[in-house]
Amino acid sequence: MMKTNRMNRELKAFGENPPFGISCWRSENSTAELEAQILGGEGTPYEKGVFKLEIDVPDKYPLVPPKVRFITSIYHPNIDNAGRICLDILKMPPQGAWQPMLRLSTVLQSIQLLMAEPNPEDPLMTEIASEYKYNKPAFNKHAEEFTRKFAMVCIFLYIFGLNGLEFSLIPTFSSVPLSSFKHNFRLSFSIHMLLGLLMIKIAILP
Repeated sequence: MMKTNRMNRELKAFGENPPFGISCWRSENSTAELEAQILGGEGTPYEKGVFKLEIDVPDKYPLVPPKVRFITSIYHPNIDNAGRICLDILKMPPQGAWQPMLRLSTVLQSIQLLMAEPNPEDPLMTEIASEYKYNKPAFNKHAEEFTRKFAMVCIFLYIFGLNGLEFSLIPTFSSVPLSSFKHNFRLSFSIHMLLGLLMIKIAILP
């Protein structure tokens, strides 16, 4: 009951005020309870990519942390080939920093920050961590290649009211409930950002 009530409150709050570049919804096709997507940050090698994750919420949540892993392949020192993530708040004390007051939105925002600011001192992928520390241009090149190969997106245009255009990003290789866009993954872009997106090679939905 505690888990159900907490999740209902969190998902309601998430839908009403989603963090920028992050979407989360109840899973319809996965064995995981929840699915999420994170938009790669501007100025990072993951820019213009959408990364899908799955979230298993234990019965004892929020007393214990959720289990989160990447479905979309990503080149990152703290995320391994199975999508597992090395992040303090995903682990219980004393090794980790999980607290019951933390929310799923906090977890996903922390992962978004980890994507922008890798921690090579606590890696899951030691070779990538070494490359990040000692050959940053090579790391950026490889991470960008992974992003183009696995995380590039199609653009689906929506118009909401008279407040201007808003763009929902749909991953090329996954299915997202259309009903989740308006409330959970609504992103506003400036004209500059739009022009940047249109310059990349993307598929436009019919």
